[in-house]
Amino acid sequence: MSLLKLSVLDQSPIHDDKEAKEGLFDTIKLAISCENSGYYRYWCAEHHDTPGYASANPELMVSSVANATSKIRVGSGGVMLNHYSSFKVAETFNTLSALHNNRIDLGIGRASGANFLAARALHNSNSGDYTQKAYELINYLDDKVPKDDYFHGVNLSPIGVDSTPVYLLGSSDGSSVLAGRLGAGFCLALFIGTHNRPTQIMASYKNNFTPSKNFKKPKAMIAVACICANTEEEAIELASSHTYWKVQAFRHPKRDAFQSPKNIKKLYEKLSFEDKAYYHETLNSMILGTPAQCKEQIEKLAKEYEVDEVMIVNVTYSFEKRKKSYELLAKEFALEK
Repeated sequence: MSLLKLSVLDQSPIHDDKEAKEGLFDTIKLAISCENSGYYRYWCAEHHDTPGYASANPELMVSSVANATSKIRVGSGGVMLNHYSSFKVAETFNTLSALHNNRIDLGIGRASGANFLAARALHNSNSGDYTQKAYELINYLDDKVPKDDYFHGVNLSPIGVDSTPVYLLGSSDGSSVLAGRLGAGFCLALFIGTHNRPTQIMASYKNNFTPSKNFKKPKAMIAVACICANTEEEAIELASSHTYWKVQAFRHPKRDAFQSPKNIKKLYEKLSFEDKAYYHETLNSMILGTPAQCKEQIEKLAKEYEVDEVMIVNVTYSFEKRKKSYELLAKEFALEK
């Protein structure tokens, strides 16, 4: 049995040319499968008006996944706090924790998670500084609003619920330092972009860490893109759908539904030289291979970043192939069920 915990960050992709809403139900099916396979936690992402992805409301998906499971930790990965009232987010997750016996995590981030128009639609007079909101959020959850604060004395409903642990998701020193100063957990998102993330980012988190109500010592994780299959060739083929989607999304930008690997073979030939270069750069940033190959690379990264938990992000065209990827990886790591 591996000492390394494996968890899941689910972006709720829309599989197999299904109706968009089916992506939500596939998330629930996958969560049940991953709990049965021994994964430690399951986080749901937030995307607005983004073709290919189904979930704009991680808090609702957290509720649905928690209702469908019994022991796996369930959380957001993450709520884009810059769009919302920190008090409302705190109340929502306080309620989820009450309903699910403190099995809930609150992962937050500062990215838009939306196209320009959707981001503008989300913003309102309550939108403000992310750092300030993050401090407010944890103070509400920990019942530690300063006495000189205007909102001192306000209580989350229902009262008497243990504080929900907060994690920051980020890919830079800015997020890691803030997470440390907040006394929050930190998840380094290696799956975002293709640029190098030095291990110093994680060191910055640990060096700036201040003990808090939920974390007496740093809790660091990494999140990686990984597709596991019976052969390396099959894993690379399965990865082509998301890789092509990223080329269109970040090079042009154009967001469409995920294409099958069969279609990608034809579409790839039409890409420009620059697009093909980005395609392979993106492909090379993922962990792709057999169960043994993936395990070796995951353990290497965990050692480099000095973490004891790795979150797996996996997007494929086929739902069944995606589910099998998680199952193969769990079996290779001999996760405790």
